Amino acid sequence: MSHTILLVQPGARPETRTYCDYESVNECMEGVCKIYEEHLKRRNPNTPTITYDISQLFDFIDTMVDISCMVYQKSTNTYAPYNKDWIKEKIYVLLRQAAFSSNT
Repeated sequence: MSHTILLVQPGARPETRTYCDYESVNECMEGVCKIYEEHLKRRNPNTPTITYDISQLFDFIDTMVDISCMVYQKSTNTYAPYNKDWIKEKIYVLLRQAAFSSNT
């Protein structure tokens, strides 16, 4: 498990910047999904069940001015930066594993 910091700037104004920290990369990717789910809930307050596909999630990520991760590297005692594409790849792997697990 590598401590991971998620840096998010959804809007153009610097005041929209925020961060969250997680105990692992997977927890962080789940956090990104939760951010999107909260966004959907705000946009559709009267919808009891919200569903989406991965392309919609990726489009949401792409609309953000900035989203990146800093992942702790134990070997160097530093944090390594990762961009949107890396985040999308990690989310894809995570959701694929979850789908595979639910089918077995």
